[in-house]
Amino acid sequence: MTAAQICIMIVMVLYLALMIIIGAVYSKKTNNVGDFYLGGRKLGPLVAAMSAEASDMSSYLLMGLPGLAYLSGIADVGWTTIGLAAGTYLNWLIVAKRLRNYSSHCGAITIPEFFSNRYREKKNILMAIAAVVIIVFFVPYTASGFAACGKLFGTLFGVDYHIAMIVSAIIIVGYTSLGGFNAASTTDLIQSIIMTVALVIVLVFGITQAGGWDAVITNAKSLDGYLSLFTTHNPETGTGSPYKFITIVSTVAWGLGYFGMPHILLRFMAIENPDKIKTSRRIASVWVVISMSIAILIGVVGIAAVNNGSFAPLADSETIIISLSTLLSEKGVIWALVAGVILAGILASTMSTSDSQLLAASSSVSENILGGLFKIKLSQKAEMIVARVVLIVISVIGVVIAWDPNSSVFGIVSFAWAGFGAAFGPVMLLALFWKRSNKYGAIAGMVAGGVMVFVWKYVIAGLADVLNVYELLPAFIIGLVVNVIVSLATPKPEEDIVKEFEEVKTIK
Repeated sequence: MTAAQICIMIVMVLYLALMIIIGAVYSKKTNNVGDFYLGGRKLGPLVAAMSAEASDMSSYLLMGLPGLAYLSGIADVGWTTIGLAAGTYLNWLIVAKRLRNYSSHCGAITIPEFFSNRYREKKNILMAIAAVVIIVFFVPYTASGFAACGKLFGTLFGVDYHIAMIVSAIIIVGYTSLGGFNAASTTDLIQSIIMTVALVIVLVFGITQAGGWDAVITNAKSLDGYLSLFTTHNPETGTGSPYKFITIVSTVAWGLGYFGMPHILLRFMAIENPDKIKTSRRIASVWVVISMSIAILIGVVGIAAVNNGSFAPLADSETIIISLSTLLSEKGVIWALVAGVILAGILASTMSTSDSQLLAASSSVSENILGGLFKIKLSQKAEMIVARVVLIVISVIGVVIAWDPNSSVFGIVSFAWAGFGAAFGPVMLLALFWKRSNKYGAIAGMVAGGVMVFVWKYVIAGLADVLNVYELLPAFIIGLVVNVIVSLATPKPEEDIVKEFEEVKTIK
């Protein structure tokens, strides 16, 4: 192992140790499942904002966006960023405060429990379906995070992929199972700061390696279609091709996913003071726009650095930040330590999503299926033990799914995003803002939206070019329409449900 690798390893080990310490600290403050899964609704505005966005972005921010910009220019990443930024802002503006108040009013600490309590669904069918949706999409989603950690350590240090993945999983499970939601949220705040520092350092260093900002722009202009939002660059042919309107709509539709993301919606439910949500919204929106813009610029800078010979063309475009960090680490001990911070940022982006997903999946099994559906009553101590055991079991399943280093586990991320957005998004919006919606519509809409994600992707999308859109968009629309039609075609909700809806609506 080289001196640079040792420096990088030291920084990353210190970072991982800090995460475990935070988990241990919060373990003493976690007394019941309400604390474990929702932190006792005590999140401040800064932690709420940054933990929500850190758990949202995952490694897509530091690997996916720069890699896509590096390959094809700004059209794909530009419209994706517009959709995600709009979705982030609207989610905080429309959903956050109403969900915080409504979930507190009906005593819900998980998303499935909120749906069930909102509609007084006594048989807990809606809760069970929602819990199954979370498990189906989150377990492989979590596996992709474990795989990312394994590949990162394997690439950097030549460590066996399986060993690196297992160690990473143990650390994530360790601080999450110890401190629960508060530990995950606090570490997410730290991880968002590290991610931001990493992005800024890489951008500045990349510009120097590319020969300055003018050289970056000159290179981008020389690539046909690279700097346009309406054309995309083909790196194989060197030519640009039109970015179709249907593709733009499909790409922007990524923003719809936010209305159904359990790990983000849980942050809204956990906010201590609803009056501070405006502050959280501003922090979250500004951070998302700036961080995604910098990530895109890193891809643009990276292709310029490659074209001027600073380093060899990349076999995998998503390793652009890793490549720049490795180059930086060769400049001396201090810079190697800085490179360690950057690479810890990639690790942070993955861990911040995995811990939140683990909590959401764990709560679905222990709270919603065992407690809600099967009515298994446990003591407070036993509930905490079950919560932690379930979290560990889910993690083991995630490790098994990610065991093959060449598996396409990363492909599940966009599919899982579509699944949550279509299954939960319409139900959440109608539950919060339409008093005529009922449990029948919610169940039908959730099933229709979730099923349509599979049907559209694997059956309909391939039938014609015009139908080849991101499955979230049509599935979201179907889920919304089915929910409305079934609600109108079945009995009105009971008087006490409508009364509660009106009471929540008046809360300022």
